[in-house]
Amino acid sequence: MADKHQQLLASHRPDAIRARLAQPAPSSVIGDAVLGGIDGCVTTLAVVAGAVGAGFPSVVALVLGLANLVADAFSMAVSNYEAVMARHDYADSLRREEHEHILATPEGEREELRQIFAQKGFSGETLETIVATLSHDEAIWVDTMLTEEHRVQADRSDPMRAAVATFGAFVIVGAVPLLPFLAMDADAPRQFAVSIALGAVTFFCIGSGKSLFLARPWFRSGLSTLAAGGAATGLAWLTGYVLRTVFDIATA
Repeated sequence: MADKHQQLLASHRPDAIRARLAQPAPSSVIGDAVLGGIDGCVTTLAVVAGAVGAGFPSVVALVLGLANLVADAFSMAVSNYEAVMARHDYADSLRREEHEHILATPEGEREELRQIFAQKGFSGETLETIVATLSHDEAIWVDTMLTEEHRVQADRSDPMRAAVATFGAFVIVGAVPLLPFLAMDADAPRQFAVSIALGAVTFFCIGSGKSLFLARPWFRSGLSTLAAGGAATGLAWLTGYVLRTVFDIATA
């Protein structure tokens, strides 16, 4: 505990703070990987559960699982790429708009700054100093308006990296529930039981891993992700079972 406190104090020395602020903000793909991994495992396990619930042979569950694994991984990666690009485009459009407003009505934009920081409790000479300082540099002025007026945070994420992280995590983690159907020489119910067990461990591990970045209790986070994945799997199996009964699907 003492060592941690000393490290915290050292990281807040003026020179350490100066060096840290001088570095560009890191672009993390952890969120993209976690999202892809969870969705990959849920999707594949749900497809397998639905196939087994409908009474299809193991080979059908495997084919459906693999087909969905690749197709959904690609679809999700493209969707994530487009989502990141959309955020960038939206921020860029707001940035251009603010530049135009500053050029056309600088005093009006200064008044917006004044009112924004007045709402934060600043007043008098302090408030005027803040307005004058921020409006002295147009780039800082525009960034401030994006953050304070439009509530748009700087997003430095690389859309291609986000897409690759999503695709990779989706395929790697989503393949786990399919392993029993590839490696085991057993009937579908036994393969499905092992698949469920592997999926449960995977869900719990992903949830626990999230706690390292979200400062949440690892056991509770693991159980939360496991519960969500388990619910999706249960619904998929139940849907397959109900459809088999309703349509009187013949099983092998």
